[in-house]
Amino acid sequence: MEAYRKWVWKNREFVQSLESLLNGLTWMLPERFSDSEIGPEAVSSLLGIISSMNQHIIDADSAQKRTGVTPESLLSWSFFISSLKELETLVEVVVEQFYGDDKKWNFIASMEGIKAMMRLALFRDSGYKMLLQGGASLNVEESVDAKPGGCNVPRSDFRGYHTRNLEGRAMFALNRFGENAKINSDPAWLKRLQHGRPSIPKSPALMAPKPTLSTILSQDSYLGALYVMGEVLHVIRPFVYVLFIRKYGLRSWVPWLVSLAVELNGVGMLSLATKPHHSGSNAFFQLSAAEKHEVGRRKMLWALYLVRDPCFTKYVRHRLEKTEKAVGPVPVVGFLTAKVIELLIGAQTRYTYISGS
Repeated sequence: MEAYRKWVWKNREFVQSLESLLNGLTWMLPERFSDSEIGPEAVSSLLGIISSMNQHIIDADSAQKRTGVTPESLLSWSFFISSLKELETLVEVVVEQFYGDDKKWNFIASMEGIKAMMRLALFRDSGYKMLLQGGASLNVEESVDAKPGGCNVPRSDFRGYHTRNLEGRAMFALNRFGENAKINSDPAWLKRLQHGRPSIPKSPALMAPKPTLSTILSQDSYLGALYVMGEVLHVIRPFVYVLFIRKYGLRSWVPWLVSLAVELNGVGMLSLATKPHHSGSNAFFQLSAAEKHEVGRRKMLWALYLVRDPCFTKYVRHRLEKTEKAVGPVPVVGFLTAKVIELLIGAQTRYTYISGS
């Protein structure tokens, strides 16, 4: 296993490219959206789990190189979430074929509930950092100064004091002053005695203490509450959506509107809490580049509401069919358009393809 881990890290770009190619080819498998699609979905899920395992290896080594420590608990949650996301479509297909379309929502609700609990656990264990890719990617703090050869210096020094702010520099200076005074005042016999003792290995990087829920909620009055509530709403939105589908049915506008309302409120709270003129000098509420990209990704997922029923059945599908008829006679373009529309209509029949969770 160690040899495989080293090979994945050394050839990570090739591995990721190969996985993308194979995952794309699974969409072309025969009977992908037919009644007997368990085989193609099983192949797709297997490839997805292997990809999750490889990404787990890459994230672990990347975090080790950037911060000097490997966040094992965070990596475990991330791997479990990714694996469940890869299995959920296969579970949906199997349950639908053996138990029927109505009862499948019980299983889907269970999976969404499990994913929500795992994401909330990851949210807590990460120090309430924003979840990237629904928890499938780690939100690891990047280093500030990159040294040649890939050796990076973390934002906090080796004792965990953040030297970029005034309090951190003061604590670091006091700590160094105390150590120097202790060294100068120790008698020679004590130094020799301490020198003879076995040294205790130090952690390569002691990170600053993770913020707790109480410390976040106490920061800048309402900003902490808005930030946490916005992220929690994003996490529970798929679970709430499925619960309303179970109650009102897939063709009702109620689940669609409730899901959209939860989504908009979550992003709105998060945006309000992290606005520069609101967050001020509080670094916790200032988004990193990865977090800004994640906010953009979440907004892009709003397009999935167009392919969710009842919006898709009532407004979108017939327009796609008209487009297919219009460009059908055009060589190549007509074929590609028909194939894209066929894949889109087929994917729309599966909740897990358009859930955005």
